[in-house]
Amino acid sequence: MTKTIIKAPFRADHVGSLLRPPSIHDARKKFVEGSISSEQLHAVETEEIKRIVDKQIEAGLQAVTDGEFRRRFWHTDFMEYLNGVEGYIPDHGYKFEGVETEAYDVRITGKVSFNPDHPHLKDFIEFKEIVGDRAVAKMTLPSPNQFFNSGIRNEEIYPTIEEFSQDIIQAYRDAIQAFYDAGCRYIQLDDVYIAGLCAPKLPFAESDLEREKLINLALQVANGVLEDKPEDLIITTHLCRGNYQSAHAFEGPYDRIAPSFFAKEKVDGFFLEYDDDRSGDFKPLEHVPAGGPQVVLGVFTSKNGELEDKEAIIARVKEASNYVPLEQICISPQCGFASTHHGNKLTEEQQWSKLKFIVDVSKEIWG
Repeated sequence: MTKTIIKAPFRADHVGSLLRPPSIHDARKKFVEGSISSEQLHAVETEEIKRIVDKQIEAGLQAVTDGEFRRRFWHTDFMEYLNGVEGYIPDHGYKFEGVETEAYDVRITGKVSFNPDHPHLKDFIEFKEIVGDRAVAKMTLPSPNQFFNSGIRNEEIYPTIEEFSQDIIQAYRDAIQAFYDAGCRYIQLDDVYIAGLCAPKLPFAESDLEREKLINLALQVANGVLEDKPEDLIITTHLCRGNYQSAHAFEGPYDRIAPSFFAKEKVDGFFLEYDDDRSGDFKPLEHVPAGGPQVVLGVFTSKNGELEDKEAIIARVKEASNYVPLEQICISPQCGFASTHHGNKLTEEQQWSKLKFIVDVSKEIWG
């Protein structure tokens, strides 16, 4: 099988989530209170998805998402609908810089496998129909490595992390095939866990394994999922340091994982956070093979609405090209605008202005 004309990731791309409009917040509140049905909530979400697909296309984006409008959180909504997984409310949320997240997580209740009736699969089919042939319908999923955060694995069901990893790999291989069969050709795996392995103090890891063994296990899981993927399916990894109401979870450059992940992860592209000093410099990019994965530089921030200095962005892209060829580089925000339903601290108008600005800057750099 040969690759299709889809050349994602694109010169101007975006991570996926978008600010939820008031209509969705209001409908969700009414649904929780019991004053509207799930069908009515779904209808409100669908209308807003149609609107933001049009807005993304108007901004000049070649890949569009559903804004994650049917989700509360970027990761748990997918994870809890796998077989053997349940969502629950723990005593505390995750500690971010200056804020604790809303408490919600997942845990293992049985052997993990993909659920062929997963609601995200149905949501994608509907979303792809909305997009039609006007753009590429991009699907975002939490990375399989998100399952290795502290408190998720049940040691009575999975005594060893190796046993656990094998079922996670198979569940994701089945998930990816299901989305492919539904017509998806562009999937992004969002991964806070792997980025966390760069932090001075490991923030979320659940095992007593030393850092290097955790890195090796995470790479084994990622590549296990990617093995034998369809040739014309684009899969990228987004390495994120946390994004909750414009706050981050940790910091640290990519140098600790670059010799393994940048050099060996079998993805088509890396979405990388490079919007502030927490991200470190571009030197780790030297580990990305020439002619290998595209490097999507997240040199624009989704954490505020101020537009970046165009010349400064162009200079940063040029600097990065000292380590990876310019033709292998793309640009995007460092993360989504609303990784959770709460959203970041900017307006929807600022969000659209920033996305259009990214498209305009990409044209100036690459033509």
